[in-house]
Amino acid sequence: MNNGLTSSEISNLILSKISGVQDELKSAYASSKNQIGFFYIDDLLPVDLAQACFDVFPDKSEMRVLKSMREYKCVSAQMDKHNKLLEDVIFAFQDERVVNLISDICGVKSLYADDSLYAGGLSLMAEHNFLNPHLDNSHDAERERWRVLNLLYYVTPNWELDNGGHLELWPNGPKNKPVLIESKFNRLVVMATHQTSWHSVNKVTVDRSRCCVSNYYFSDEALKETDKFHVTKFRGRPEDTFKNIILDLDANLRMLVRKIFKKGIRKNPHIYKKQ
Repeated sequence: MNNGLTSSEISNLILSKISGVQDELKSAYASSKNQIGFFYIDDLLPVDLAQACFDVFPDKSEMRVLKSMREYKCVSAQMDKHNKLLEDVIFAFQDERVVNLISDICGVKSLYADDSLYAGGLSLMAEHNFLNPHLDNSHDAERERWRVLNLLYYVTPNWELDNGGHLELWPNGPKNKPVLIESKFNRLVVMATHQTSWHSVNKVTVDRSRCCVSNYYFSDEALKETDKFHVTKFRGRPEDTFKNIILDLDANLRMLVRKIFKKGIRKNPHIYKKQ
């Protein structure tokens, strides 16, 4: 299904594509760095390989459903339960050469991939699914390193603007208008995660699945000097006044728990438990 390519060979394809436009990507990230640094690159992998990722993507019935006021989506990090191609692609982004290239583009020192896939892995959003504006948890599972970059690789063919399910960045906060980045087929988006990197996914409006392969990169240092430890914090959309009150209370309560129990009451189940 992956034309016999190894994860390392897939990394070579990623390196070749990104290196070819490295200066342009570095400029794009630098121009947005003062708010929410990001860049994206289209046609990342050969079309047949990207299509194969979609063809073997697990059905939502094989994934964990997250459904609440905060979000509604399906996720999985237990990669050995799925087609090996998807694991090979995920770990292709963790090749040291790819990590170092992204480190150079974004100007982030001491950058590390995460083979436990803490909060990464596979994400599927079907009709009516959404992800409210939020800040990602600031650290890894052990609170030893800062979460600094999010890599999102979209693999659903012919995904149109009217379908919804697109990434939204809120550089001026969740009370203002977002910047929309389409979840186009074979597109890689790299975005910064820090104390003010509010982002969301708008509601899917069609009876199809928007599929995404994701990785987080971590660092010994925060992206901004003002960054402090925080749990994942959700907000409603600008018009959702009542929801904002509830979600603020929710975030404050979870922060209180983490002050008492440094690593939380229970471990986040969304990690790759390798056999």
